[in-house]
Amino acid sequence: MNESPPAEAFAGSFDCRSQPCGKIGVLLVNLGTPDGTDYWSMRRYLKEFLSDRRVIEVNPVVWWFILNGIVLTTRPSRSGEAYRSIWNEEQDESPLRTITRSQAEKVADGLGHREEVVVDWAMRYGNPSIAERIQVLAERGCDKLLVFPLYPQYAAATTATVNDTVFDKLKSMRWQPALRTVPSYPSDPAYIEALADSIRSHIAELDYEPEVILASYHGLPKEYVEKGDPYQCQCMDTSDALRAALGPLGGKLTTTFQSRFGRAEWLQPYTDKTVEALAKGGTKSLAVLTPGFAADCVETLEEINGEAREIFLEHGGERFSFIPCLNDSQGGLRVLLHLIERELQGWIE
Repeated sequence: MNESPPAEAFAGSFDCRSQPCGKIGVLLVNLGTPDGTDYWSMRRYLKEFLSDRRVIEVNPVVWWFILNGIVLTTRPSRSGEAYRSIWNEEQDESPLRTITRSQAEKVADGLGHREEVVVDWAMRYGNPSIAERIQVLAERGCDKLLVFPLYPQYAAATTATVNDTVFDKLKSMRWQPALRTVPSYPSDPAYIEALADSIRSHIAELDYEPEVILASYHGLPKEYVEKGDPYQCQCMDTSDALRAALGPLGGKLTTTFQSRFGRAEWLQPYTDKTVEALAKGGTKSLAVLTPGFAADCVETLEEINGEAREIFLEHGGERFSFIPCLNDSQGGLRVLLHLIERELQGWIE
C-alpha cells in the first residue's frame, strides 16, 4: 500500500496539504454596473460592455470605429443621466449592486447550515469582477464552484458571456476548482409561482385592476435568434407558464421586448410602441412586470417605471403600475435557494 510522503518531502516546495480546501463556492453573477454616474465612469463601463463580442456581433473593425468614434463620445452622458435618476444615493451605487449584494447575503444566510458552502457575488461588467471573486473563493478553500448567471432566460449575450468569463479565469489558474453552472430557468415551477404571487400581491394593493398586464423582456437583435439563440422561445415559455399560473388574470398578459439599440431589427412587439398604442387605443390602466430580470436595474426602474410610464400617461393612459422584480424578496430568495440546492446535489448531502 502506498504511503503518504513525509512532510520533509515538501520542504522548500509547494505543499498542497497546507492550502485550504474542501469548500464549495457559489457565485451569483449579474450583468454589471458603473462605479459612478459621471462621464468617465460611464465610459469605462460602456466600453467594457459594448466591446463584448457576445453582445455586439457586427464586424469588429467597423464596430471599433462606431464605438470609439460615436458611441463612447455621446452615450456616457445620456446613460449617466438615466443612472442618476435611479441611483442609490445613500450607498452611492446603482440599485443593481445594492440588490445583488443583498441577494448574496440572504442566500448565504439561507445556506448557513451548510458550513462547507461559501457564497459570493460578482458583475460581468464593472465591479466586483468575476475573476476577482473567483480568486477570492479559491483562496478561501473552494475547490468546487457553482456559478449562477442571474438570467431566467438564456441568451448568448447574457448567460454565455458570464460563462465565457468564468472559463477565461479558470484558464489562468494552476489549481482549478471543479465547475458547475446553473442553467436558465424560464418555466421552473418555483420561479413561475414566485412571479405569479408577486403579480397577485401587487395588484391586490392597487385600488383598481389593470386592463392589461405587460410582461416586458429585454430585447435582442432578431438576427441573433435566427442564428440559433433560444432566448425568444424561452421568454415565450415564461409568459405561457405565467399566464397559466395566473388563471383568469392570465388572460390580460401580453409579451413585449424593450431596450433595443441601433438600427437593426430587434424582437417584437416593442414595449414602448405597445404602451403607446394601448394608451391611444383607449386602455386606461396598465401594469408592467419585467420577468427577464432577477433584480431591478436601470432597464426596469428608469426605462419601464420612468419612460414607459411617461409614454402611457402622455398618450391617454391614466393609471400605470410597475411591478418590481423578485429582487431579494422572500419569494425571490426561495427561487434562488431552490435552484442552487438543486444544482449542488452530489456535492452536498
